[in-house]
Amino acid sequence: MKRKEVYATTGPRITVRFFGGWDFVAADAQNRLPANVGYDKGVPMGGDLRAAPAGKAPSFLVAALRDPYSGNLDRIQVVKGWLDAAGRTHEKVYDVVWSGARKPDAGGKLPPVGNTVDVANATWTNSIGAPELITVWQDPDFDPKLRAFYYARVIEIPTPRWTAYDAKRYGVKMDPKVPMVTQERAYTSPIWYTPG
Repeated sequence: MKRKEVYATTGPRITVRFFGGWDFVAADAQNRLPANVGYDKGVPMGGDLRAAPAGKAPSFLVAALRDPYSGNLDRIQVVKGWLDAAGRTHEKVYDVVWSGARKPDAGGKLPPVGNTVDVANATWTNSIGAPELITVWQDPDFDPKLRAFYYARVIEIPTPRWTAYDAKRYGVKMDPKVPMVTQERAYTSPIWYTPG
């Protein structure tokens, strides 16, 4: 906690590692011990990147492993926030790795993973998604003169929401406006970038 190297979930025990640096390469995502590479080449979530080397954009190593008692993983996103030269804040979400053979559309939007939830029985199957996701991603819009932060968001496949479990257990019919399906998540602490 003191190092700020923490992450949170909406309930499941998803495992997440997130590192930022200047020298991560795609092959680093093939290592079965991503933390070893992460600490060797960069800073962990909660860390600070300072003064970008000339001509380099930050790269990030992100890995997630599903909770064995919950849903498979849909995707990992990196959320970037920055302060422009006029002092205005901005935010952009990047899908950096995902399950299956989906491809982003012409506008860059990734199609949904699908949905196996049986609401009436409050069950689902892990026939979609992936048990783990890992990648190296580099910021394509990096401006070394602007302060920025980056954090990872891991999203599970759809699973029954607590309302579906209650409806099944107590034999009640929920109002149609009540959500019955959710996609649980994990969020990492940010990695901060400060210009030199």
